[in-house]
Amino acid sequence: MTVLSVRGLTVRFRMRESAPVRAVTDVSFDLAAGECLALVGESGCGKSVLASALLGLLPGNAETAGSALLAGAGDEAATDLIAADEATLARAVRGRRAGLVPQSPAAHLTPVRTVRAHLTETVRRLTGTRGRDALRTATESAAARVSFPAGHLDRHPHELSGGLAQRAATALALVGDAPLLLADEPTTGLDRDLVERTVDELRRHTGSTRALLMITHDLAAAARIADRVAVMYAGRLVEIAGADAFFGAPGPRHPYARGLLDALPERAFRPVPGRPPELAALPEGCAFAARCARADAACAAQPPLADGLACNHPDAAPADATRPPQAVEAPGA
Repeated sequence: MTVLSVRGLTVRFRMRESAPVRAVTDVSFDLAAGECLALVGESGCGKSVLASALLGLLPGNAETAGSALLAGAGDEAATDLIAADEATLARAVRGRRAGLVPQSPAAHLTPVRTVRAHLTETVRRLTGTRGRDALRTATESAAARVSFPAGHLDRHPHELSGGLAQRAATALALVGDAPLLLADEPTTGLDRDLVERTVDELRRHTGSTRALLMITHDLAAAARIADRVAVMYAGRLVEIAGADAFFGAPGPRHPYARGLLDALPERAFRPVPGRPPELAALPEGCAFAARCARADAACAAQPPLADGLACNHPDAAPADATRPPQAVEAPGA
């Protein structure tokens, strides 16, 4: 069963004194029940904007297009998350049908309330649990699910380390057992042991009936639990592949995706050269061309995503797929 079907999702931010920021452009993908899709890419490529668009959490200067159908339960009709109004999203979607582990958890926690108060209210609202003892048991169970220490439940957000705030936010997101879970950098601030325990819990949450979209820079965490990997660059998806093929053989097919893996310490430890383009000044053609050793005149045209790949040279040899931008003449220059 398809839990989420995204088609042509596009997000633009209107700016007063500059061109619009093209944060997300024509993104399409499906997410099935029981599946974990890892969305990876450099900072600023649009990953978090995509997640915010799905939950209606964009600022007022955002313009969205496309659709994102979230499957209904039983005979319930699917909901288009992009077209839904705020009342629908707040009442029937957020927490109940789509949970969120936010990128900056401390900013999403009310500073004057303890972690226990946050969890207790969420448990009461999303599960219907009543009674002091039942609520206390359910709250502590929710905390234990993400290894949040019971001795810190009565602390306020400013008294928590970054890792503890991250675990508190993850516990809150899991309470409703939502069919769709969006986890935006869920391992930030965690040591490696807690990273593995956290992503394993997210994977267990998915089970066979729920889906997980995990936005992450942590490729080791993605390799641990993802079924598929989607690579985003300059607001577009440039590759979608099975995790086994992506992290193993034959490996990524897009030069940018291969560059991400080559930057890992256990691999070539060679960062992708250059910098991504500004989203308010994207080139008309392939946005990666200025950083790519394969670029030629064909890259003056934007390649569509077809068969999981958006690249004008998909069959080129993987070696030397990137090069310093000063050695590249952009197509059409």
